[in-house]
Amino acid sequence: MSEHDHHHHHSSENLKVAFFLNLGFTLLEVVGGIWTNSVAILTDAVHDFGDSLSLGLAWYFDKYSKREHTPGHTFGYRRYRLLGGLITGVLLLVGLGFVLYHSIERLSEPAEVRVPGMIALAVLGIAFNGAAVLRVKHGTSLTEKIVSWHLIEDTLGWIAVLIGSLVMLFWDLPIIDPIMSIGIAVFVLWNVIRNLGKVGKVFLQASPEGFDPEEFRRSAEAIEGVESVHHLHSWSVDGESHVFSAHVVRKGNPDEDLRIKNEIRALLDEFPFEHVTLEIENIDDSCPQRPSDQTHED
Repeated sequence: MSEHDHHHHHSSENLKVAFFLNLGFTLLEVVGGIWTNSVAILTDAVHDFGDSLSLGLAWYFDKYSKREHTPGHTFGYRRYRLLGGLITGVLLLVGLGFVLYHSIERLSEPAEVRVPGMIALAVLGIAFNGAAVLRVKHGTSLTEKIVSWHLIEDTLGWIAVLIGSLVMLFWDLPIIDPIMSIGIAVFVLWNVIRNLGKVGKVFLQASPEGFDPEEFRRSAEAIEGVESVHHLHSWSVDGESHVFSAHVVRKGNPDEDLRIKNEIRALLDEFPFEHVTLEIENIDDSCPQRPSDQTHED
């Protein structure tokens, strides 16, 4: 087994274990939320269900995305990883909107909750989610890193429920439950919208985060023998695998092409581009993509 295959197998196993841990506790959480009459726990159950779905899809698509490329999928199937995040995000938006509506309703008429049951569920929630975090936090793939942050958010949410439950154990303040529910829902919504924004940028083929095409263009045009750079494009296949292409106008001897390519590739070394295509043109060549004014945007 190659090192790449080993990491991929390890990644899939981590996601599988985290998925079953999260799903098992989510089912317990739904029953416990109904039994304790806690809208905060039911809110977190919706969140955990979304995370379980996310983990399941991440596990499935992580395996599916490793299929070999085909004539119809020349970059392979890695872009399928994004579907899990997109589907999960949309479902979470709908579910959390429903929970927010009922939580705001309950603010005016707080209902009594079974505090000891909430405390027990909070302790279990911290234990289950903590175990899942430990399983994926050392993962090397972007998928595992994103999942670990979701699970850390879950753990923090259960710590909040535990603190609120302990307060209600000594003071009769049932309004704390819907307040916690709204707080958790707003926090999760903010993170869901933020992550959907990242997925959207990849779908819309925005430049990879941290890469400035114009700064790169200036650096490349400062290389000896380079007249200009145009038709420059950079995008991401799945948020991890990035693609770069550009036309480079040479003003010197064709024998310099290899040196120019190597120096340009050296500029790209700090960025994780897996596919780099450079086309060298003579200054007198005709190129339909070359702008008449090189200071204009492509």
